[in-house]
Amino acid sequence: MNPGPDFDLQPTLEGELITLRPLLASDFEALHAVASDPLIWEQHPEPTRYQREVFERWFHHAMESRGTLVVYDNKTSEMIGSSRYYDWDPAKKEIAIGFTFLSRSYWGGEYNREMKRLMLDHAYQWADRVWLHIGKDNQRSRRAAEKIGAVYSHADTKELAGTIQHYVFYYLTKGA
Repeated sequence: MNPGPDFDLQPTLEGELITLRPLLASDFEALHAVASDPLIWEQHPEPTRYQREVFERWFHHAMESRGTLVVYDNKTSEMIGSSRYYDWDPAKKEIAIGFTFLSRSYWGGEYNREMKRLMLDHAYQWADRVWLHIGKDNQRSRRAAEKIGAVYSHADTKELAGTIQHYVFYYLTKGA
């Protein structure tokens, strides 16, 4: 579904630790450098995304989505990952946040928490519910979702980029 005219899927969001800004075609090499770590993808539904040709397909879809943001460390100005808004449903006032990855040196708490807080605060200007679709075997991302207060809803399949994958669905509700 396409976003309503008021929902900005590619804002620039600034926090204390990080800044998120719209993905540009010129970001490919820097973002691939982050994504080229196989351990980032070991629990992911597409565990070979660290490979250049697989990442190129992902990047093409990320550019087409017009909802992808890159993440920078404010102290070092280094690109450290990416996340995306997608599946905006203005009638239900729901959106999803996902396709998120961070460099392993930024795992474990405060950077992911700030990224989700910035993205949620932005989304709640239009949405009442935000969905997180997580690969069913991705225990690391499931724990991270639960740490920020996401509630498990159900398991299902989802078609992304032409591939059916098994996911678990979590949600966060505005004001909860």
